[in-house]
Amino acid sequence: MAVDSELVEFDRKIVAALLEDGRMTITALSDVVGLSKTPCQLRLRRLMDAGVILGFRAVVDPARLGLDHVAFTEVKLSDTREDALSRFNAAVLRIPEVEECHMIAGNFDYLLKVRTGDIQAYRRVLGEEISSLPFVASTSTYVAMETVCESGRAAPMQSRAPRAGG
Repeated sequence: MAVDSELVEFDRKIVAALLEDGRMTITALSDVVGLSKTPCQLRLRRLMDAGVILGFRAVVDPARLGLDHVAFTEVKLSDTREDALSRFNAAVLRIPEVEECHMIAGNFDYLLKVRTGDIQAYRRVLGEEISSLPFVASTSTYVAMETVCESGRAAPMQSRAPRAGG
């Protein structure tokens, strides 16, 4: 990637603009960034080739898809040697309800973000899939009551009722 500050600044502007609107045309992107179309396209391609931009996807409202139950699951493993970690990592990727999986430095080994339609669906995923992952010794669950911000942005407000006295 670029090393001088001018090049880095253009690259940062491209990334910032695409984080706001991933469907932006190259013409609109070049206007926002302050480059002509061809250099902007070349920089975008270089950012993609370098793995800075991994892809583009639709951002959806999970509640409108019937997936508004979020639980965070702490997972403690019975074995934390490299082979056990690799086997756990490979297996957790096969559970579609697990949106995020983070290895944690602390009193447990992994923190999972699990999204389902309701508590019964979560209970099934926990009992049949997460608890059956390799080397799982124990789990603890924390159910999200409200999402205030997600992916660095405030959650949609349309489903939130105003509080009394405020």
